Amino acid sequence: MNLTEPNPPASIGSSAPEPRTAAGNSAQPKLGRWALLVLVLLALGAIAGLVPRWHHRRALANETRTMAIPTVNVVSALPGKATSMLTLPAEVKAVVEAPIYARASGFLKRWYVDIGARVEAGQLLADIDTPELEQELSGARAGLAQAEAALALAKTTAVRWAELLKTASVSEQEDAEKQADLALKAANVDAAKANVHRFEDLQSFTHVTAPFAGVLTTRRVDVGDLISSGKELFRLADTRTLRVFVRVPQSATPSIKSGVAAEMILPEMPARKFAAKVVRTAGAIDVNSRTLLTELEVDNSRNEILAGSYAQVSFGDLRLDPTLVLPSNSLLFRAEGLQVGVVGPDGRVELHNITLGRDFGRSVEVLSGITAADRVVVNPSDSLVSGVTVSVAEAAQAENAK
Repeated sequence: MNLTEPNPPASIGSSAPEPRTAAGNSAQPKLGRWALLVLVLLALGAIAGLVPRWHHRRALANETRTMAIPTVNVVSALPGKATSMLTLPAEVKAVVEAPIYARASGFLKRWYVDIGARVEAGQLLADIDTPELEQELSGARAGLAQAEAALALAKTTAVRWAELLKTASVSEQEDAEKQADLALKAANVDAAKANVHRFEDLQSFTHVTAPFAGVLTTRRVDVGDLISSGKELFRLADTRTLRVFVRVPQSATPSIKSGVAAEMILPEMPARKFAAKVVRTAGAIDVNSRTLLTELEVDNSRNEILAGSYAQVSFGDLRLDPTLVLPSNSLLFRAEGLQVGVVGPDGRVELHNITLGRDFGRSVEVLSGITAADRVVVNPSDSLVSGVTVSVAEAAQAENAK
């Protein structure tokens, strides 16, 4: 029996752990790879879950910011229709028109002309009966006669006293008194004559005459009426030349000058065109209507046009530059005046003060404050202020692009 046989198992036992250690080492890398794979998968799952949420939150934030920015519609100011002919309403008046008043008080004795009659300068129109004035004139003439008689006596006395003074029959004082009395009586005569002339002038006013040639357009009295000083009796107009008044818009005023030719048309004679000419302007724009009062003259030697008529005046070859036109619903009425909201390239709104021209109802003329390139907000809210950021509706942009 071999006692050394147990040794091989011992050696075998001692070498057996080496293969188990190698197997354990190979299992550990595999387990690490699986763990790493699991971690990667978990990370990918977390990323896959968080990224959509992040995108959703970002989209929600963008949408919230977008919805917070108001959307507006905009328009651009369009040029009005350019025209070389400007037709405006006009008012026709006589070149000279004046009321005729009474300077004397009394009763109307007779009138000689009625409305529509053509009279010449100095022609008698009416007579006024003034019995009190006639009596005053008679009294003034009697006073003049008395003054002349006293003057004659004073003159004779002064001559005699001057002769007596040479012989020392009277004193120098008495002679001086007579000479002074002569001068006083002469002054009284002059005063009496002036009084007579005054009453004679007043008596001449009892004959009412025409101050210039023209047509009698009004008669306000009749026979027997009580006439007082300052009462209008007639109205006279010289219609051989007519004055035509037109209010020209501010945009056309640079072309309106003295001597510019025009044509006048009357509604009752649409086929006739009467030649007119600008003679003067007011020289200033009316702040209420933004127009220039212009006066033209029209020859009416044939008496075809009635003073006071409504007419239309056309100015030719003015070469008017068209003004900008905006919708009426783009205006803002503020304490600072009329304003519009203009959207800039950065989307910010700026309020511009504007000056309006003519009002066409749905649209208005804009004389200053904007340009054709500006984008003007339509239907602006009352809370719109400068500096607000807005977004422009795409439909409005496409429409403006057309």
